[in-house]
Amino acid sequence: MLTWILQRGRCASCGGRIALRYVVVEVLTAVLFAAAWYVAVTASPSPHLIGAGLTMVFVVVLLSISFIDAEHMLIPVVFCWWGMGVGVVGNAVDPFLVTLEEGASGLPWWGGLARSLAGLALGWGLLEAVVLAGKKFLGERHERFPEPVDWRLEEPEEDEEEGELAFVIDEESLGWSDLFYRKGDRIQIEGDEVHVDGECVRASSLTIYRDHVLIGSTRHSIANLRSLSGKAGKVVIPREAMGGGDPPLLGMIGAFLGWKGVIFTLFTASVYALAAAVLGRIGFGRPLPFGPFMALAALTWVFGGWQLWDWYFRTIGGF
Repeated sequence: MLTWILQRGRCASCGGRIALRYVVVEVLTAVLFAAAWYVAVTASPSPHLIGAGLTMVFVVVLLSISFIDAEHMLIPVVFCWWGMGVGVVGNAVDPFLVTLEEGASGLPWWGGLARSLAGLALGWGLLEAVVLAGKKFLGERHERFPEPVDWRLEEPEEDEEEGELAFVIDEESLGWSDLFYRKGDRIQIEGDEVHVDGECVRASSLTIYRDHVLIGSTRHSIANLRSLSGKAGKVVIPREAMGGGDPPLLGMIGAFLGWKGVIFTLFTASVYALAAAVLGRIGFGRPLPFGPFMALAALTWVFGGWQLWDWYFRTIGGF
């Protein structure tokens, strides 16, 4: 961070700008490491050095996944695999994180292991059920237009290093990775005008897949097309209720926090995401990365959210 300030946010050798997010990640990591030490060692009735280290690993993995998902709408699932392993083994050695609301420092190794595995299974299973339900009930978006609207495939701009092909309809641009989650996903278009490489083709419908287009019985490779456009009166566009990386992420969170942490994380992350969607005026059906909200909710649990859980159930028990 100090060098970023001294060099005014630029690389010393080439002069290129260094994004502010790198400094933000460094500061957040330092602050959360200090908080992890405080919670596990300083403020704990019995110091948990291994628990503090496990919490720090958890922080690093969550921050990494959050910033990647926020920027690329992609969760690196390999981080989740490693996180699951560390969470399960770490809680077997020191079950600090899976007993935050109990302070059960005397829990045997197999108790910590069982809670970690239960959290992993519950977290993954809950969101996998949401993904499957979403595919069944929200897997397609149907649009009808009173008057035919223009559509086209659009290449990324030359200066976009990580750009991707987009499907543009009625001036709404949809990225290729947002459209084609599964191998069988497809865009179905009905209209009265299709242009392939600038030439008009007689066709009333066509189907676009990730790597090819079917117009009648003729197959065109996406890679070989120079342009594809037309007018549509009706379109069916694939969509997902949730990305495929979210279930293993919640499974990893469960491996660190146990089943109670999973329930708290899922509920709180939904509240955070809803608030962000309202404040950001993100309409229904628009993509919103859920990973950062799950990470924030999991950290909320670690740094005091478990007290809300404890207070809530003690309050209920008092009635």
